[in-house]
Amino acid sequence: MSAETHRWIEIERPATGVFVARNARGGELRVTPGLDDPAFTPVELLLAAIATCSAADVDVITGRRAQPESFTARVDAHKVRDEGGNILRDIVLSFRVVFPTGADGDAAREALPRAVQVSHDRTCTVSRTVQAEVPIEVRVD
Repeated sequence: MSAETHRWIEIERPATGVFVARNARGGELRVTPGLDDPAFTPVELLLAAIATCSAADVDVITGRRAQPESFTARVDAHKVRDEGGNILRDIVLSFRVVFPTGADGDAAREALPRAVQVSHDRTCTVSRTVQAEVPIEVRVD
């Protein structure tokens, strides 16, 4: 693989139960594994990644036709423990998008279902990776 395709984040633990994720551009995101803290949990970050990846794809396609009056994507899932351990099941990504009245809004509404499907089937790296069950190699350096 090349430097052009390489993506990375780094996690630092500044305090007990607190992690800070940093990307190559200097962005930071606080993550906690507990539900008592308002920061995102790792599971919530995965759900957010699924939603934002597809939402970005859908926004580009429909936004060429009309800008939405409102745009919401939501991911629901159940975290369960099965014979292999903890896992998310029944993951559902839902879009609620409202476009203005008129020909441009009509064109965007018409494009919406296909845009959602194309994102799901081809362009959203996150959901495609989850569905493909790509193995994760774990190392201790």
